[in-house]
Amino acid sequence: MSSAPTVPALPHAHLTLADFDGLATTVAGYPYVKLVLDQETSIVHLIDGADRLLHVQYVAERILGMTRAELARNLDAFNDSVYRADDRRFLLGTLALHNRPEYGGLFFSLETVEVDTMSAELLRRFYDTVRALVVDSVPVLLKPANHLQEGFAFGDLPRILAHELYSTAPYVPLNPGTTTGRLRVFASEAAYRTTTDPVRWYDVLVMDRMPDDIPRVSGLINSRHTTPLSHTNVLAAGWGIPNAIQIDALTGLRSLDGAWVAVTVDAAAAEVSVTEISRPDSIDAGPAWAITQVDIGKPDLAAAQILPLEELRASDAHRFGTKAANLGELTAVVRDGSPYWLGFYAAPRPPRPHLLEYLARHLEVGDTDPGVLSQAALRMVQQYVTVPRGVALPFALQQQFLESSPAIQQTIGKLKMALALGSEVDGLCAELGALIRDTPLPADLRTLIEDAVLRHLTGAGRVVVRSSSNAEDLIGFSAAGIYESIPEVESIEDVVHAIQRVWASLVTTRGVLLRDEAGIGLSDCFMGVVIQQQLDGELGGVMVTTNPLDRRDFRSVLLNLARNSVDDVVSGAGDPLQHLYNTMEGGSRTVALGTDGVDVDDQAKATLGRLALIGRLLQAHFAGADGPVDAPVDVEWLVEGDRIVLLQCRPYQLAA
Repeated sequence: MSSAPTVPALPHAHLTLADFDGLATTVAGYPYVKLVLDQETSIVHLIDGADRLLHVQYVAERILGMTRAELARNLDAFNDSVYRADDRRFLLGTLALHNRPEYGGLFFSLETVEVDTMSAELLRRFYDTVRALVVDSVPVLLKPANHLQEGFAFGDLPRILAHELYSTAPYVPLNPGTTTGRLRVFASEAAYRTTTDPVRWYDVLVMDRMPDDIPRVSGLINSRHTTPLSHTNVLAAGWGIPNAIQIDALTGLRSLDGAWVAVTVDAAAAEVSVTEISRPDSIDAGPAWAITQVDIGKPDLAAAQILPLEELRASDAHRFGTKAANLGELTAVVRDGSPYWLGFYAAPRPPRPHLLEYLARHLEVGDTDPGVLSQAALRMVQQYVTVPRGVALPFALQQQFLESSPAIQQTIGKLKMALALGSEVDGLCAELGALIRDTPLPADLRTLIEDAVLRHLTGAGRVVVRSSSNAEDLIGFSAAGIYESIPEVESIEDVVHAIQRVWASLVTTRGVLLRDEAGIGLSDCFMGVVIQQQLDGELGGVMVTTNPLDRRDFRSVLLNLARNSVDDVVSGAGDPLQHLYNTMEGGSRTVALGTDGVDVDDQAKATLGRLALIGRLLQAHFAGADGPVDAPVDVEWLVEGDRIVLLQCRPYQLAA
């Protein structure tokens, strides 16, 4: 070992704001400093942000004199010694500075690392030591880093919860990036709906909160908090456009309405950067993304058999659509397991050869043998997870129906011509949709559908009729929220009507134009249908196996949840609860309480943690033998007690 360097000292008796500014780095608008309390010496080490050192690197190299190679060889054991050991020498955390008028102005928040399991006694000692270090004129509030710490009772100790800071944050970078375009500031959704100057592809929209049916544009700035997992924000991530929450945007940017601007959303900045510019010449060339052809694959219209979901696999997407095929794949994984589902944990994570020890800890087994872990994972999944039974209608049945009606065929031809000429298509889309919804099915097709529903869904009670197109979940084209699914369907007659509504959702004006912009022609698009038993849950929501606000964070999974309804999450109409779960070292925290303002109980948190772990298994399974095991998936789910119902799994589209 090399000798430990001299401990740096403050130039004053207390940490002043000037001292803090000299050491701090910024993330999402918050300047912060990493710090280490050495209980053996009672010294608080402040880590200079310019050094870009992790806590454990600083402790190992700067305090203990270890080499980086020595740390790498023993990294997991060293992490346990500083984050999990009861007799630990070091207490690690961050000190962030906030300026919030609603909390009295300037204050510091003290937070440990989210995976830290320090006791209430240690946490109190950490806070008291740091409080004594910081200049008296600035309050210091404890910010619990996880659900464990939120349960500690400290009486007089001042604290602030993560969701309180997030829900009032003046700036949240939802999707970092830079763009140029025309700024369009709409004071209300009504103003957006009634504008006489239509929104164009080069516009950057500023609104209170984006509606669910915006066209493809160049950037989004919300002036009210919204979940990263609403349909609109999922689309923005897939489009790769700058997207942020800026609380004062409506008033602060109103003077630039209609101006050409350069916009930058930067995770390290304190706000969105908007600068007025001259109209770019590049606008005349059209959108760069229109040059890239989306690969939609070749659909199979020969197979006309309705199949139960359990007989489908992901490879059947060219016949039934990606949603149906993925549901079939989910059913198989829950039943049989997967040879690939350990992939996220088995992949090398330098300096670690793999993360199998962490998976073994989550599964409560003492063996890292892949066979043992895979069997333990299968037992967990079979014990807790359900995929509702159902049937899938292939593209061929939709095509048979469309070809059975001369009026439908004639209107399709008119719509294709209008698209080719660049004419308005609203009227034709409405006419075609009405024809598809209202034209009676041929008797043989109706009988085929009724027989399949009665054979496979008798006793199901209510069903949900879901869209399953070949023009969704594609690289470069997400289609989140574009097509229709109909819940609460009870009779055979209503099932038939719902199927026709789903078919008609393929030709809405928004869907047609978004696909046309992406180079996906009307003749290339088909709609399969899933008819699935509808189950209920105390909680419903969406999980993505990534942290959308920090793409470098491969550990965390984000869950958005609402009481009873998945739709309350994805529509963006309300604010869902938001939880982050660390699927490596463990630990979880609530980052937003949502509209209800009440968190779930400890049992639900434990079940959601299990769901997060299952998300990692599914992520690796859908990557297969050769795919990227870190490519995230988007999962819709319900929870009832400790039961998990998986409703959908698809790629979570992120632009390159």
